[in-house]
Amino acid sequence: MPTAQRSVSRTKESARTFTITELASEFDITARAIRFYEDVGLLAPLRNGRNRVYTHRDRTRLKLTLRGKRLGLSLQEIKQLVEMYDSPSDTAPQLQAFMAVLADHRRQLEQQREDIEITLAEIAQHEERCRSLLSAASGKTRRR
Repeated sequence: MPTAQRSVSRTKESARTFTITELASEFDITARAIRFYEDVGLLAPLRNGRNRVYTHRDRTRLKLTLRGKRLGLSLQEIKQLVEMYDSPSDTAPQLQAFMAVLADHRRQLEQQREDIEITLAEIAQHEERCRSLLSAASGKTRRR
């Protein structure tokens, strides 16, 4: 595609607006969830009368918000991520701070994974013990 056509295509895409229903459907969330993200300052749609009008920027911010949620980040951490999207890309202090947030979150998840692995090993031991007891009980019942 020639550069001029790509530029026009991108301009059309960034000029496109979305309704709350369209975004809710696209991201498989409720309109209420989108309004909640507005209330906490993660989204700021335009208004056309009483209707909310979401821009491509709002859609991207919602996508980043949901990605942060999937990662298990707090709303404050998500807000930090979304604000980085809006700021110039050469903000090293912001990026370093967010890297620290991600590193801390990684440590928490690794600890949770270790805890889960220990719990699964304990469950396996209990299951084996139950099988052994059932087998022994079954053997006693047959002898009678």
